Amino acid sequence: MMVLITGGSGSGKSAYAEKAAVLLGQEGTLYYLATMQVYDDEGRKKIERHQRLRAGKGFQTIEQPHNLSEAIDKMKAGKKTILLECMSNLAANEMFSSGVCKKPEEVAGKVCEEVALLKEKAENLLIVTNNVFEDGILYDASTKGYLEALGRINEKLAGIADIVTEVVVGIPVPVKGKPIIGGE
Repeated sequence: MMVLITGGSGSGKSAYAEKAAVLLGQEGTLYYLATMQVYDDEGRKKIERHQRLRAGKGFQTIEQPHNLSEAIDKMKAGKKTILLECMSNLAANEMFSSGVCKKPEEVAGKVCEEVALLKEKAENLLIVTNNVFEDGILYDASTKGYLEALGRINEKLAGIADIVTEVVVGIPVPVKGKPIIGGE
């Protein structure tokens, strides 16, 4: 099963995703694919907060800020539930980490191909992404390109996901299918 979880910053989507992954991953190995690269104290604090949230839940963490398919070789054989946190970071890393801003379609194609590989290898794949499209701010060309890439990725993933849930102020709102937890 593939589940896409979206929401705004601070919406509770990460906590929801972790609970859903633990519930789905009761058999097999539970993996947390961490995509955030640390650049400053704020980023470090966010990572530490997420580590505290998932402490004691049985996750095996794999740091994979780019080249998502490489994470497959780091996983054991057998049933797996994978929580990818988060698509927004992964898209940015793929777009900008080489020092050259890649084209949105190139980034979206690569990321979606790698997600398809992960989906084949997992019993359950949960992906957290951000809704960053409603602020009404005019951005520079490279940021617009990033938003286009993330939009393409989110659209493709929503199309192939079994369940799409938006988390709004901690409440799961069904977009496609029935949310794993709540949403009645």
